[in-house]
Amino acid sequence: MGWFFFFSFLSLLWVPIIFPTVMALPLYTNSRWIVDGEGQRVKLACVNWVSHMEVVVAEGLSKQPVDAISDRIKSMGFNCVRLTWPLFLATNDSLASLTVRQSFQNLGLSESIAGIQANNPSIVDLSLIQAFQVVVSSLGTNNVMVILDNHISKPGWCCSISDRNGFFGDEYFNPDLWVKGLTRMATIFNGMANVVGMSLRNELRGDRQNVNDWYRYMQKGAEAVHSANPDVLVILSGLNYDKDLSFIRDQPVNITFTRKLVYEMHWYGFTDGKAWESGNPNQVCGRVVNNTMRLSGFLLEQGWPLFVSEFGIDMRGTIVNDNRYFNCFMAVAAEHDLDWALWTLVGSYYLREGVIGLSEYYGVLDWNWHDIRNPSLLKRISTLQSPFQGPGLEETNRHEVIFHPLTGLCVLRKSLLEPLRLGPCTDSEAWSYTSQKTLKLMGTLYCLQAGELDDPATLGINCTVPASKWEVISDSQMHLSTKVGNGTTVCLDVDSSNNVVTTTCKCISGDNMCDPGSQWFKLVDSTRSSKSKEIF
Repeated sequence: MGWFFFFSFLSLLWVPIIFPTVMALPLYTNSRWIVDGEGQRVKLACVNWVSHMEVVVAEGLSKQPVDAISDRIKSMGFNCVRLTWPLFLATNDSLASLTVRQSFQNLGLSESIAGIQANNPSIVDLSLIQAFQVVVSSLGTNNVMVILDNHISKPGWCCSISDRNGFFGDEYFNPDLWVKGLTRMATIFNGMANVVGMSLRNELRGDRQNVNDWYRYMQKGAEAVHSANPDVLVILSGLNYDKDLSFIRDQPVNITFTRKLVYEMHWYGFTDGKAWESGNPNQVCGRVVNNTMRLSGFLLEQGWPLFVSEFGIDMRGTIVNDNRYFNCFMAVAAEHDLDWALWTLVGSYYLREGVIGLSEYYGVLDWNWHDIRNPSLLKRISTLQSPFQGPGLEETNRHEVIFHPLTGLCVLRKSLLEPLRLGPCTDSEAWSYTSQKTLKLMGTLYCLQAGELDDPATLGINCTVPASKWEVISDSQMHLSTKVGNGTTVCLDVDSSNNVVTTTCKCISGDNMCDPGSQWFKLVDSTRSSKSKEIF
């Protein structure tokens, strides 16, 4: 197709959609941080909203009005949506010009048409590309940032090793067509302020994978997006299902623009098979984290933002492999203060792999898109929705908070005389882990002390006794251990009332039936003062 037709096509698309003014400034990078135009850190705390399936309509619009979904996203504490789209939406004009009604009719989804007619009547006769724009506009109205993620080429569920969408040169992945599609989407949303980033391709995979083609085409795609829309962050994925960026260590990407490049990675429990369930969680966590840092985490040290654009668990809470993984993930996400996107918002699909109305148990919302599927997990990740540190967050001197991944809470003191307990990390005092291995309350003479086995942990001023020396032990580096009066080794723990106690160290190695989650604590660097307000 000629470029004249392309721009005529774009101008035609804009006519029915009126975009409101939104508050999001263009984002930039500053070393490993994402910042706004004034240099203040903006932490991406996103949720994935699926719009790449056969219907090519954002999921859930047959269940709830689009503005209600956008408002719900914001009210749950997410400031951003990673909105997926199939390449053919931008390159196949016959597909893009189908109306929403026609797309559903072609798939025999009459019930979904009725639902959209009831909940979103204004979009039912819009083209697919216009309906996509309506979703982006609605998110902007609700002050939610958007990252456009090219998830797949041919609409459908992703991702299979043999779906012919996996790598440059596959049947449905023509690299020249891909660059044109990226250019189109970047152009369509140029000037749409809440579109802050474009993820060039999801989960590269398959037998064709090779580093040379990765550099050749990803650099070309990055330049095309930046040329068409200089405001957006350009987000690059690695190889092997977004797990491997290790090749960047010795050969940086060669691009002409600056302060716009972000890398992304994916990390699930099933990324490592059933290792979490079959192995000792401390040992598995230590091994997996070391591998993750080797494959992608090193980019933080090199001064690049790293966006965990997919992670998540079965929200029913019954999968041991998921639950153990998630404790480890929470610790890493807090320790490195990562930007992230939870998989997924979706409670159910119009059509997935031949099943109509399939429930999504990784979804934040329930089947009807009305209630939160797992409120306690949402509350748990709320701690990660605010930044611990970064440019513009120098509210106090650098210190540590004692983070508890299992609950998403931090160690607090109610008073000097009462036992320590868990509470919101926004209320956490400033701790310092000294070279003498004491945990001191900064600005005071007090330090964390153990009493006897199964007693509450307390604050004391004699910080030279053995019970005030805390070793970080186990392969996970998350057990805080000390010796009490009779020489017994104990670990920091939490009782059923969220009081901080000291108990026998558990699950250090070997035992795969044991779950150490209650004894996992992570010392997290912070420059945030208590009760700090939201940055974005």
